[in-house]
Amino acid sequence: MYPREELDEMVRLWLSSNRECERLGDWRPLASLYTEDATYGWNLGPELEFMAVGRQEIRDIALGQEMGGLDGWRYPYQKVLVDEVAGEVVGFWKQVAEATRPDGTPYEVAGIGGSWFRYAGEMKWSWQRDWFDFGNATALFVEMIQAGVLTDGMKRRMERAGGRPDGWYRLGGAPVALWDRP
Repeated sequence: MYPREELDEMVRLWLSSNRECERLGDWRPLASLYTEDATYGWNLGPELEFMAVGRQEIRDIALGQEMGGLDGWRYPYQKVLVDEVAGEVVGFWKQVAEATRPDGTPYEVAGIGGSWFRYAGEMKWSWQRDWFDFGNATALFVEMIQAGVLTDGMKRRMERAGGRPDGWYRLGGAPVALWDRP
């Protein structure tokens, strides 16, 4: 159990760090907010899941490789729920591209995205699991390809999408299960 004030401070730190990473177009600095042995994963549909184990994999793979090409994207949190008894936080966010449609509306992934965190003290997360609407994200990327509005970084990301990138595992084959918590 952690004091509510400490968890609220962690959330403030997390949100301000996210905004700074959005501004920089580089998500890797967020790795400093995880414990050395933290795990970070998400599901990629009926056959695949992603898992990064340890701060270095979180920095290099989850925040580097997987967020690579998403420069100019924002992930504004819409709501954050804090459970000080369990030491857990859940945040709901949107995925919004910098590019806009001809009518001026931003390209935005439909559906709900979010992150579920386990706090470890000392302003660090020990566990994070994300969810997002993979089908709607794919549909939006196809729409952006057809409109010719992908950034150069996203084009490079799409070019290297063949095969199975680091951190991607067959469902149930990751080194840590999605539901395993410390």
